[in-house]
Amino acid sequence: MGHSRLIHYRVSHHNDTIVMIKKVFIGAAFLLLSASIIQPVSAQSIIPQPESITRQQGTFTLAKGLQGVTNLKGEDFKILNQYTSDVMNIPFSSVKNPAADAPLRLICTGTAQEAAMAADCVSLQGYELNVTPTAVTIQARTPMGLFYGLQTLRQLERDRQIPCVKITDTPRFAYRGLMIDCSRHFWSSDEIKKQLDAMAYFKLDRFHWHLTDGGGWRMEVKQYPRLTEETAYRTESDWTKWWNGKNRQYSPDPRRLVCWKGMNIHGGYYTQDDIKEIVDYAAARHITIIPEIEMPGHSDEVVYAYPELSCTGKPYTQSDLCVGKEQTYTFMENVLKEVMQLFPSKYIHIGGDEAERRTWKTCPDCQRVMKDYHLKDVAELQSHFTHRIERFLNDNGRKLLGWDEIMEGTLAPNAAVMSWRGTEAGLTAAKSGHHVVMAPQEFCYLNMYQDDPMTEPKAQGGYTRLEKTYNYDPIPAAYKGTSLEKYIDGVQGCVWTEFIEEPDHLEYMIYPRLLALAETGWTKQRTGYADFRQRVITATDALKRAGYNAFDIRKEKGARPESRSIVQHEGLGKPVTYLGRYAEKYRAEGDSTLTNGLCGDWGYLEGRWQGFIDSTGVDVIVDMGKVTDIKDVEANFMHQLEAVIYVPNTITLLVSKDGKKFTTIDETLPGIKTSSDYLVYPYRWKGSVRARYVRLKATSREPDAWIFTDEIIINKK
Repeated sequence: MGHSRLIHYRVSHHNDTIVMIKKVFIGAAFLLLSASIIQPVSAQSIIPQPESITRQQGTFTLAKGLQGVTNLKGEDFKILNQYTSDVMNIPFSSVKNPAADAPLRLICTGTAQEAAMAADCVSLQGYELNVTPTAVTIQARTPMGLFYGLQTLRQLERDRQIPCVKITDTPRFAYRGLMIDCSRHFWSSDEIKKQLDAMAYFKLDRFHWHLTDGGGWRMEVKQYPRLTEETAYRTESDWTKWWNGKNRQYSPDPRRLVCWKGMNIHGGYYTQDDIKEIVDYAAARHITIIPEIEMPGHSDEVVYAYPELSCTGKPYTQSDLCVGKEQTYTFMENVLKEVMQLFPSKYIHIGGDEAERRTWKTCPDCQRVMKDYHLKDVAELQSHFTHRIERFLNDNGRKLLGWDEIMEGTLAPNAAVMSWRGTEAGLTAAKSGHHVVMAPQEFCYLNMYQDDPMTEPKAQGGYTRLEKTYNYDPIPAAYKGTSLEKYIDGVQGCVWTEFIEEPDHLEYMIYPRLLALAETGWTKQRTGYADFRQRVITATDALKRAGYNAFDIRKEKGARPESRSIVQHEGLGKPVTYLGRYAEKYRAEGDSTLTNGLCGDWGYLEGRWQGFIDSTGVDVIVDMGKVTDIKDVEANFMHQLEAVIYVPNTITLLVSKDGKKFTTIDETLPGIKTSSDYLVYPYRWKGSVRARYVRLKATSREPDAWIFTDEIIINKK
């Protein structure tokens, strides 16, 4: 992106800073209501698409000095009026029975009990919006529903004109979320608030706050101050450079250093006052914040600050907590006590993903627990840990949410699952009566490339274009109308920030793909990608005017050209013998993959690229069926440094007439540097040889590196 690296600090709570931040959000982030653009007024510009829209004749004019009336009272009224006054420049007054001829009315018909239940009940989030030439009325059972009606009103407005419409609307799912990783790169309070504003505008209601991980601990914990004193900062702002460096180190708070100027220190943390302010800010926009405190894996920073909580007692030797020590449980419970004091959310996310479990196998404390509780392996040991943490949360009136690895061993009885490694884990959990949030990386990870990777800023792993994200349905067709539906709570977009260092880059990755997930989460009967794309253009322009750096879908290059049609060649459909076996995780179409005529897209997750990681590398034989003239052979290899996918060290082409004796006809050393940016390496051979069997070998440049290839093209037509 070409941005300079910055040193991040905690946000100050001086009054002048708060005023400044407030002005930023009101003045820049959401002038969407009053942004003047030259285009026809259209009810069809709304995202997410409402359930029912009836266009009526005429428009309503938002006159200057307009005031609204509502029957909300008490704290509900205070919150609403603060929001409409600040963001929409429309103050409200509270009256018991708003007059029918009032130009702008918000009518709440439900009870306080219903309002308290609304976050988890779609029927209580609905609203009716009626716009006539003389009046606007929004009616809902809860303040949350009224708020969503206001967001629709804001999207309808163009140059202070609102088309006359009648809208009836209710969301599909109660959980419509966004996760931002604040550990790998720290995002200040005002940056978080800015994204909360956009979430509210598009009717998203869950912010999953990834606060702890190996990039730095981001939450003040008063009982354990070393967490932020020692590990909220690090000695390098570039996370990949720091993580892969030989001398990876955390750094004390720069204000505690005698001489820190000139050091590339990165980091920051949220004080408890910061967190309270952000939680309140989100609540005023009907967004629940779900904190994530990673455990027992991804805890590098914890065992650095408190090495006694690891199996080895030595920093930088493991990323897992020792789950055999009682003091580990005491520590986590004390941390969670402070978390629960700050976050009123029903769920507390504990991570649970990608624990190495390596040191547990030899740790005396871990082995003792396994023996005492008759645990057969370290997966069950992690389950033991998760069960105990869940009991603690349940005893305190909260529920446990974790990534789908918490299903390994035995799933905790009341736990909810966030399915990220695909959809199967989520469906399995739902079938067993556990609540699920769908966040499969292939569709919902917004840190992946969204267009041709060779023209895009650095991203992580795969390729997830807007259309692909939009077309994802959290409930497969086979399960619609079944009892499983009630356990699928919703959908979530996730942004991991290993390669995202600046706010502009963060927003570029989030928008507009988050809008697709907003519509997936809200709209029951979607109108198709073509219609959605047109609405995205309008929304993206509005986001840009409001100061967001959104990807312009009009400039999208789209899918890899080679992937758009079947490749015609003489090897098409011919049987393939694998001497080097592909990884089952990346099997694509299995044994037919390399001769099915389908070249892969820009990413390795969509099921066309086949992945190899064993010591043999790629070693496959295509049987042409009879001895024939072999004139040309092609194969493509992916290179993605971020995913440890490398172009092979050597590529060897061999042929045989009998399948026993092979002759080498070409050997190529691609010479692509490991550090190279994304590319697709085209192996090409031309010549003339008679053979029945064509053998392609590709060796890995590193023992733990992947090789990905998509099609062996023989005698291209």
